[in-house]
Amino acid sequence: MAVDRDRVERLTRELLEAIGEDPDRPGLKQTPGRMAELYAEFFAGVSEDPAVHLERTISVSRGPAPDTLPSGAVLLRDIRFRSVCEHHLLPFAGVAHLAYLPGEQVVGLGALVKVVETLATRPQVQERLGEQIADAIAENLDTRGVLVVLDASHGCVTMRGGRQPLASTVTIAARGEFTEPTARAELIALIGSSASSGTQSGSGAWT
Repeated sequence: MAVDRDRVERLTRELLEAIGEDPDRPGLKQTPGRMAELYAEFFAGVSEDPAVHLERTISVSRGPAPDTLPSGAVLLRDIRFRSVCEHHLLPFAGVAHLAYLPGEQVVGLGALVKVVETLATRPQVQERLGEQIADAIAENLDTRGVLVVLDASHGCVTMRGGRQPLASTVTIAARGEFTEPTARAELIALIGSSASSGTQSGSGAWT
């Protein structure tokens, strides 16, 4: 079901009144409409199935380059994402690193990005987001292993409570062969090199 924009507008007016504001004053008059557009964008993935993005695959033995069969993992680093924490409806944002060990079928790299975007545009917690991405790839692609590393900064940490503006949270979700730390060590090192080059928000020290 799509976001009910009219209802979001009405509830935004109520919220402004509840905090003692006048929703009809010049600075706030357009806010309910803006919030409806914002929520439609932020929560577009609530009713979307991420698996649809993985339906089109390419055969590695009968595809355009059958003489270049992958012998190792496919790693896509530094996918920018943003989501909304379901605890306080505050944003969290960062980067996702995805890797999988392909079997007979591979998928276009853009499809992996769409999986992240679909699952991130829901009320989320980072721990579940990483697990959902890993499950979507493992269950809908021909893979021997999946690894998902998320590194994000959370508004509920940076803007409230302890107010730690430099803090970031790292989570790891693994499936198949990558559940063994030794099997994912090379990928972790490659992801860490991305962090040390300045493209990553966190420290890059993961095991």
